[in-house]
Amino acid sequence: MNKECQHQAVIVGSGFGGAVMSARLSRKWPGAVLLLERGKEYPLGGFPRSPHDLADNVWCPDGDAVRRPRAVRSRKARRGHLAGMFDIRHFDKIDTVTSAMYGGGSHIYANVFLRPPAAVFEQGWPQGLRRERLLPYYDVAQQVLGARTVPPASGPEDRRYIKRTEQFQAFARDAKLTTRLADIAVYFGNDYTYKRNGAALPLGVQEVNRYGALQTSCTYCGECDIGCNVQAKNSVDHNYLHVARHRYGMAVRTQSVVERVVPLNALHEDDPGSDGQFGFRVYFRDIQRGETHAVTTRRVVLSAGTLGTTELLFRCRDIHRTLPRVSSRLGQQFSGNGDFLSFAIGGKKEVNSTYGPVITQYTDHHLFENLDRKRAFLLEDASYPTQVGWATAALNPVMNPLQTIWQSCKQLLAYAFARYYPGRKQSSVGFLIQKLLSHDLSQYSAVLLCMGLDNAKGVLSLNKDGYLDIDWPQESNRPLYDAILQLGERFTRFIGSKHFLPMPTWLWPVKNNVTVHPLGGSVLADSPQQGVVSACEGSRGQVFGYRNLYVADGSLVPTALGANPVATITALSEWIAEELTGMAADSDL
Repeated sequence: MNKECQHQAVIVGSGFGGAVMSARLSRKWPGAVLLLERGKEYPLGGFPRSPHDLADNVWCPDGDAVRRPRAVRSRKARRGHLAGMFDIRHFDKIDTVTSAMYGGGSHIYANVFLRPPAAVFEQGWPQGLRRERLLPYYDVAQQVLGARTVPPASGPEDRRYIKRTEQFQAFARDAKLTTRLADIAVYFGNDYTYKRNGAALPLGVQEVNRYGALQTSCTYCGECDIGCNVQAKNSVDHNYLHVARHRYGMAVRTQSVVERVVPLNALHEDDPGSDGQFGFRVYFRDIQRGETHAVTTRRVVLSAGTLGTTELLFRCRDIHRTLPRVSSRLGQQFSGNGDFLSFAIGGKKEVNSTYGPVITQYTDHHLFENLDRKRAFLLEDASYPTQVGWATAALNPVMNPLQTIWQSCKQLLAYAFARYYPGRKQSSVGFLIQKLLSHDLSQYSAVLLCMGLDNAKGVLSLNKDGYLDIDWPQESNRPLYDAILQLGERFTRFIGSKHFLPMPTWLWPVKNNVTVHPLGGSVLADSPQQGVVSACEGSRGQVFGYRNLYVADGSLVPTALGANPVATITALSEWIAEELTGMAADSDL
């Protein structure tokens, strides 16, 4: 290592891309890699669950000047510094929800590991980068993340039986669409998670996984998207990051926000005119202490996510002017991956949306079969925590006021009859509770998660305050959203419900999309005239115009994927890391 550089590599961000790079680079240079993560680290049982703590669990720290929803700003005004794990941003026509914590989005995603169809890579991707080129890296990533389908259940009395899966599969058959169980990165015990023929551990049993991290066999609590308090998610802190930190000695600094990256010259002075051959100085702010620090490194990997990486490159190029060579294509080809959330409320068929991992299956609507690029999407089932189930139960009077009055009158008469007619007395408390909970909304309602092939023509830029903005082409994507709405209404009728509700932000007058899978902005390409980051052999993942400056996260992805993007982001990062280190990817880490 160059004696004047403190580190061989500094990695910015700890999501899927940053975690892969952490493990691979730490193995190449043990004890010489530093990971900088803006968010906090959450221990076993450390994720908030009370309404008060969940309301504070948003990212809006002191000094934050990003455009955020009014509710977040109001909370910040009342509570001060907020360093929670949900980074919620508000833009015209689209809002984003991403993660700010050690382990990144691996703690709040829905666990699905799904390879997009080959056709996705044939339009808008670099010439030599097709799905078959990435297949070995998909394989390794799936093995490390332990992604498999849910263990089979013997029948309705089995604790592994998930009613919701059955109903979504029945709907797919009724709609003449293909449905498949999804591979999910959830821990069911070493024998099942990492071996093809092994049996699953009973629910709630703990053991050390193949990488040395303690995990719990999934308890089917439905809390995957708000942080798994029993550590049953195969989040990257249980595999890639765990190995980097505990086996190879990677240093970690959390609550550290990177503000700028500056190339060094031969004298190791800051020199924006240099191309990175002598390394970089990375400036970051400790948000707990309000202090600014700097470290030097031979190479930098930006893995701060689609928004974080693109914004940092914009600010370095246009505000600080430390990376002036970054391509003019920066910010182009932004995609929301066709994300759309909706609800079928109060049906006649049982769904039980509070039980099981968040997603268990996907229904194909012209993505894998009979591709229709303007209307291609997947419909996935969803569960939600029991806390939300109790809240939705309280919504029933709002959804059906007249029916609620009629039911209340019938229950009152039935109670009076049961209480005063000889021989028909029963426990008043038990009777009322049973009537109150006999048809709760969570048992008869469904959450519909969709993602598809939007046209990836969104544009990221800096606003007048020097922070990220998004120009989102909502109208040109309407055929996709209309197809999603039509299938959602059809599902609603299938379960016998009269209430179909798109995500509240879609309703008039807001009419905003929400994406939890932002992609693009710093995309892979064959030249700087086409993108920001090289897809060429010999410079995989390097920012055009610079040496030793890499990107490994969702900002690389040049189109919507239609499928959940985690598998592709992880595979791309493995592909980049292999060339950078000269070491073949393998699941042993």
